Amino acid sequence: MFKIFTYLADFICYTLLKLNPENKFTDALHFFIEDTSKIFVLLIVMIYLIALIRASMNLELVRHKLQGKSRWFGYTAGSLFGAITPFCSCSSIPMFLGFTAAGIPTGVTLSFLITSPLLNEVAIVLLGSLLGVRFTLTYLIAGLSVGIIGGIFFDFINADQMLQPMAEKISKGENSTINLNSDKKKIQLKDRHEFAKSEALEIFTRVFKWVLIGVGIGAGLHGFVPESWIIEHLGGKTWWNVPAAALLGIPLYSNASGMIPIIETLLGKGLPVGTALTFMLSTVGASFPEFLMLKQVLKPRLLTYLFLYFLIAFTFIGLLINLLF
Repeated sequence: MFKIFTYLADFICYTLLKLNPENKFTDALHFFIEDTSKIFVLLIVMIYLIALIRASMNLELVRHKLQGKSRWFGYTAGSLFGAITPFCSCSSIPMFLGFTAAGIPTGVTLSFLITSPLLNEVAIVLLGSLLGVRFTLTYLIAGLSVGIIGGIFFDFINADQMLQPMAEKISKGENSTINLNSDKKKIQLKDRHEFAKSEALEIFTRVFKWVLIGVGIGAGLHGFVPESWIIEHLGGKTWWNVPAAALLGIPLYSNASGMIPIIETLLGKGLPVGTALTFMLSTVGASFPEFLMLKQVLKPRLLTYLFLYFLIAFTFIGLLINLLF
């Protein structure tokens, strides 16, 4: 399904502009066109569809089902659902907004947001074929654990109180001309459509510039940071190479499938397994473009907690894997 955005980027870069595919600038521009078009379509379509469903949904029932005894199920379900959705970190944000709009607890939505870019079925198949079962299982367990533990942690610190006004408004069902607590039978399809269209447009107008800025930065780094530089600075076996890999991965931006060939090369050139795993987790799960877009949804305090959580979790996983392997 997402191949259409690759074809669009191919057409613009290679057919219309006739750029050299081997040029780093072309690589960065291709990356930018492909990801911004994909995120824009996902942002509009997913918010519209979820808002359309929400207009006929009993939000109080959803909240009730995902509280108390069901909350632990929610963390696991959020992480598992994230694992089967083929989204990168920035593409997961429309789903995050939709879940917030549906009244799902913030910790559960963050479990999804954390896990979604880290894991998907394509990445798992590629990992298994290129890097072996041991690395694949380690990566799978690490990704799910980071998502589930993250959901627990962020609910523990009351992350729902650290949402931006827009997200708070959405979570309370106030972003609409429709009274979502009214009798659903009286809400016509036309009203639901107007509600969904209004919500999709409002959210899109708030975040689209951050999509352009964030993906633009990620595309530049993606196109111009060479693998040899990473090997030179992270190839040693000292403990600080692992947190350095986590820090280096955060400004970069790629999806799991795109990172696998790079990680295969880095491992082949001697990068320790735990360091490589941390770099991959950080790049696909905690990109700087993602944080730029999330600043429209999460307050700076929560963004800081999320950044520190990623840094600590990925570093711990890398150190543990280097010790075990």
